[in-house]
Amino acid sequence: MIKKRPGTVRIIGGKWRGRRLGLADLPGLRPSGDRGREVLFNWLQMDIRGARCLDLFAGTGVLGLEAASRGASGVVLVEKSTVAARAIQENIALLGADEVSLVAMDALEWLGSCEPASADMVFIDPPFGSGLEMRTLELLDKRGCVRSGGLVYVETARKSPPLNPGPGWEMAREKMLGEVRMLLLKKN
Repeated sequence: MIKKRPGTVRIIGGKWRGRRLGLADLPGLRPSGDRGREVLFNWLQMDIRGARCLDLFAGTGVLGLEAASRGASGVVLVEKSTVAARAIQENIALLGADEVSLVAMDALEWLGSCEPASADMVFIDPPFGSGLEMRTLELLDKRGCVRSGGLVYVETARKSPPLNPGPGWEMAREKMLGEVRMLLLKKN
């Protein structure tokens, strides 16, 4: 088992496989673990190449950077913490990730300007217990940001009540992994 150095996260697949990225020193910052990302990107392996992705509540940016590493054509990372955004920007520069852009603002506010059908894939991993996942899904649906057939990954605490995404969404996959509930939804 590979030990993770404090303050770093590792890209696990694609062109930047094995690269370690620095993390912002913020209380509550919780990067998606290697095992969870492995499961997620196994689910997405047939859809990731050429996808236009959004990583909302980016935190460390690791979900979006992992998507870019695996062939996503464009990734927008949205993070409101200036400290976390600075660390993400440093990692984008370190990787030379031209297909990745960072928006330093609140994800829910940013969704107000989201273009219809502009995303093939969305990652939603807000702070656990914040309740932001349902509000985010509602805004994605209302604004029409996700193209028909597009995928949305939602990560919540295992103990959170089950998510009822509504009629615009179909449950594609679900898995419990440690303290995490992983959900993959498909836009109808």
